[in-house]
Amino acid sequence: VGIRPGYFLSNISPLTCVTHATVLIEFSSYVNLIYEVTGVEVSEEVVSTFNQFKLLQAPYNLRYFIYKIQDKKTIVIEKEGERTKTFDDFVEELPENDCRYGLIDIEFETVDGRATSKIVFISWNPDTAPVRPKMLYSGSKEALKSSLVGVGIHINATDHSELDFEEAILPVLKKYT
Repeated sequence: VGIRPGYFLSNISPLTCVTHATVLIEFSSYVNLIYEVTGVEVSEEVVSTFNQFKLLQAPYNLRYFIYKIQDKKTIVIEKEGERTKTFDDFVEELPENDCRYGLIDIEFETVDGRATSKIVFISWNPDTAPVRPKMLYSGSKEALKSSLVGVGIHINATDHSELDFEEAILPVLKKYT
């Protein structure tokens, strides 16, 4: 918080020191709670495959991953999409009435006509899903996002209109080029 060394001892009463220390401890605990709200962890496989995926290294030279929370404890890879698959294939693999996370490498053309691609994180939390899974996936999303270092585009979708490529996804992608 920007306090000089020795400041507590020379300029603040002992009661104030305890109060400030308590606030700092409470703030630190709050930060930890953000990542530990649900107790769901990201599997090591998710992290290691992502690192190969973003570099297009075999055997993870893929188009996408779909992740699920297994046994309310661990985020794991549920499906992989071959490089020949499309964004529409990805959307079709998302369950209609259940939540998932997705990571997809989307190729597109920039406004000035250059071919490029971006890796996009998608949180699929449909309105039709039961409340408990929606809460579990919403509360666990940050743990996965923080494990996918280098992904700059995050999209939250609650229905298929928010996954329409031309109307919803492409405009977001073009903002980042």
